[in-house]
Amino acid sequence: MQVGLDPLIMLSEGDPAPTFELPNQDGEPVALEDYRGNPVIVYFYPRADTAGCTTEACGIRDEWAAFRERDVAVLGISDDPIEDLAAFAEKYDLPFELLSDEDGNVAAAYESYGEKNVFGNIVEGVFRNSYVIGPDGTIEATFGNVSPDGHAAELLEAVYEATNES
Repeated sequence: MQVGLDPLIMLSEGDPAPTFELPNQDGEPVALEDYRGNPVIVYFYPRADTAGCTTEACGIRDEWAAFRERDVAVLGISDDPIEDLAAFAEKYDLPFELLSDEDGNVAAAYESYGEKNVFGNIVEGVFRNSYVIGPDGTIEATFGNVSPDGHAAELLEAVYEATNES
């Protein structure tokens, strides 16, 4: 299931998910491989504690019981420094990992980093894209140019579809 962007712009369903290890909001290393055997949502967001990113993160937080019921790990990735992620997680009581990709390399591997127009200025940064990764490390669903409001429900539906196919 692909929503949003042209399929040539994002990784595709069936592709192996690029592996990574990044520090979380507590400075501890987190690797995608740590979650092998369970579905994982990797969502990229532009900036901690901004309106859209807060809406998206709090939507996932508010549906957290449903994600846990399906043994889904959620990894939010931005190019924010660890300190900003720690403050964001604490302020909104976010129960999932926020990962710091300050150089944008992981976002770039997921085709979620590059030039974008922000208030009329062309800047480099993180795109609001999400991936559902299956227990075997294969991309099961992609969401490009995500609308933050209601995205948690879209992710849950995609996880439900992916886990019920196997």
